[in-house]
Amino acid sequence: MTTAKTSAMTSGKTSALNKKVVVFDYGFGNVRSAERALARAGADVEITRDYDKAMNADGLLVPGVGAFAACMKGLTEARGNWIVGRRLAGGRPVMGICVGMQILFARGIEHGVETEGLDEWPGAVEPLKADIVPHMGWNTVRAPQESRLFAGLDADERYYFVHSYAVQNWELEVHNPHLRAPQVTWATHGEPFVAAVENGALWATQFHPEKSGDAGAQLLKNWIGTL
Repeated sequence: MTTAKTSAMTSGKTSALNKKVVVFDYGFGNVRSAERALARAGADVEITRDYDKAMNADGLLVPGVGAFAACMKGLTEARGNWIVGRRLAGGRPVMGICVGMQILFARGIEHGVETEGLDEWPGAVEPLKADIVPHMGWNTVRAPQESRLFAGLDADERYYFVHSYAVQNWELEVHNPHLRAPQVTWATHGEPFVAAVENGALWATQFHPEKSGDAGAQLLKNWIGTL
């Protein structure tokens, strides 16, 4: 293990202590897997849809499994759309995983049906253009050099993906030189697609860090260390 990686892992573990993370329970996500992974990363974790707890936590994690439209319906019924928006308006960290990332975009297109997303980022979630779908299994990613999410992780690390839809065009442009530009990580399955995003208080991954072994654990430590 390199000195840089050792330093990043130690820093992440130390920073994670006593950080309260809520896994938002709206009926569409592997909440128990996420809870265990976050706890191993050093966070104080609770699974809930309670408004006050979700609003006051140091970090909010939004998982997601299944169809875009169903996840959006469940999130809205649980007031998750309101919670995510209010937290981000106040600069409070939110992280989305898998469909929990996809619903952060403006819209999802499944079987020709378009569903409005949270519109935190412009763009559409569309079917993957690949010979084999779903994209299921381990894959590498191409993270920006300045990424904090992938700090201390080798470029050849693999992460676990399970999805048939993805964002294939990043549309957000930041022209203000005083703002940190979004850090967009890419992967390829048939064609390139967005695998992760770091944009101010809002971070997200298309893959499942909670199923990605040691690399996923380090990634979660990195996120918790920023809270």
